[in-house]
Amino acid sequence: MLIIGLALAAAEPPTPQRETSVAAATQVVRDYYAAVSRRDYRTAYMLWHGSRSYARFRRGYAATRSAKVRFLDGDTPEGAAGSIYLDLPVRVDAVLRSGAKQYFVGHYILRRVNDVPGSTAAQRRWHIEGAHLKQVPAGH
Repeated sequence: MLIIGLALAAAEPPTPQRETSVAAATQVVRDYYAAVSRRDYRTAYMLWHGSRSYARFRRGYAATRSAKVRFLDGDTPEGAAGSIYLDLPVRVDAVLRSGAKQYFVGHYILRRVNDVPGSTAAQRRWHIEGAHLKQVPAGH
């Protein structure tokens, strides 16, 4: 039975280039901030791969009115044990519900599973694996 399952999985067509590109990965982060700005926290949360609870995630954006992301230089994919990782340097400009502005710099780590037998279409899509952002003063 396992052999049949692997044979069927291996027969799946490869992931289209438009879904494996750096542009597709950056779109995930754009979609993430668009969802946060719409207060569509469920959609934003689903773009993450992690163990943080949805309630904690949502509380983290409770004071945020909107956020925009800008991508900085340095987006080279790297392979590792059946996956591709991409480190995307970013600048995030956020506006709080109070009207105050906040600025962050750092990077997002995105991951997708290679087209290997047994991988699902969902695993082969880019998702956010992690983020490292630091608040900075305006103009930095």
